[in-house]
Amino acid sequence: MKLENVLREAAFIDGQWTSAKSGKTMPVINPATGAQIATVPDLDVNEAKQAIEAASAAFKSWKKTTAKQRATLLNRWFQLITDNADALAELLTVEQGKPLREAKGEVLSCASFFEWFGEEAKRTYGENIPSNTNSTRLLTVKQPIGVVSAITPWNFPISMIARKAAPAIAAGCTIVIKPAEDTPLCALALAALAEEAGIPCGVINVVTTANPIEIGHELCTNPIVKKVSFTGSTPVGKTILGLAAKTVKKASMELGGNAPFIVFDDADLEPAVAGAIASKYRNAGQTCICTNRIFVQAGIYDQFVTRFQEEVEKFTIGSGLEATTDIGPLINEAAVAKTDGLVRRALEEGAELKSGGQQDAAGDRFYQPTLLTNVRDDMEIAQAELFGPISTVFKFEDEEEVIERANNTPYGLAAYVYTRDIGRVWRVSEELEYGMVGVNEGMISNELAPFGGVKESGIGREGSRHGMDDYMELKYICMGGI
Repeated sequence: MKLENVLREAAFIDGQWTSAKSGKTMPVINPATGAQIATVPDLDVNEAKQAIEAASAAFKSWKKTTAKQRATLLNRWFQLITDNADALAELLTVEQGKPLREAKGEVLSCASFFEWFGEEAKRTYGENIPSNTNSTRLLTVKQPIGVVSAITPWNFPISMIARKAAPAIAAGCTIVIKPAEDTPLCALALAALAEEAGIPCGVINVVTTANPIEIGHELCTNPIVKKVSFTGSTPVGKTILGLAAKTVKKASMELGGNAPFIVFDDADLEPAVAGAIASKYRNAGQTCICTNRIFVQAGIYDQFVTRFQEEVEKFTIGSGLEATTDIGPLINEAAVAKTDGLVRRALEEGAELKSGGQQDAAGDRFYQPTLLTNVRDDMEIAQAELFGPISTVFKFEDEEEVIERANNTPYGLAAYVYTRDIGRVWRVSEELEYGMVGVNEGMISNELAPFGGVKESGIGREGSRHGMDDYMELKYICMGGI
């Protein structure tokens, strides 16, 4: 299967591939080369409304399909994604930049959500409640919430759609997707495969636009839309929550993070280094759950830094299409400038540069994998979501201290702990104020487990059996006269 077979340069509304009525388009750029890959329609608010109305019309019949019917279609979609995994991975790499092997992993992760929620569609059970009288019977049923708007990010442009579209469609909802301006092609490719799978017209719609604020406002305030699902930064998430509140929409927010990676003296050194590398540098650090702050206990600190630096300096930087590439480009020049600015200011504040610390010769959007030590908690770089290939290492003395420091952030998405002490595993895992904790493991995301944060890192959960709940309403029925 070739890339051209999954490439679409039109928006997808009500089962039709469409251009903008204005004729406006926007370019899609390969971040590794700066070359234009394709153009897609730049839709306006009226066209977004058209997509919402199409989803509403489709909902009337889609909600009445059986769980088994929806499961069958989702399984077909899963199979088509799997069959086209190589082409989708190539498209993802040229659009977003990550190494091809990472892109292939993301595609397969995407597919797994359609498989999982196809199965979960058949398990959305209600309950029979023991009545308080002999003349009544009490029960609950779960029903699809209605039209869903999904606003998705550029860093995982195919799997983040799957995490929203799969449970929504499994529940009997219809959906309008607004992909990130930098990465619309993956969303359109998924829509093409949904069409091929037999998903009815209007059930899935993809709105491409160069005006995310204007279109996002419509998707969050239109009274037809009953639920908003967003993945992105915390500041934008707060804005979306405010907009959704105007019509009291249900909302799921998967927002920013500042993940601590805690290594105790008793940890196995090599697995801890490997776990930190995997967590930190995947997708060039452009991941909401990637390690932001590495806390290493004093007794193992020097050893850890030495081994970690050795691994960082092994990375190969370049185009994601090259088989040897470990670190691809950042998404745009603004991301490079932000990353470099954080590093420069950290050095001015007293941090020590061990590796990297500058733009790479590979191109304008490439930044060297960077390692900073002697970092303090009060530095800007310790408090920001880095979203780049920067590692910051902190020294700590004891368990109580590191828990307090790890929790000293408004974020609460993911945390990581390396120790061989089973008592400490429980104590620290329970005290960390995060929605997800990896214990002796740096890669924690999968379709089986609930993904989401606490505090200012989000609301709701994606994946797992709990992932259906955000797309359904619980209805109580009281039956009398018995």
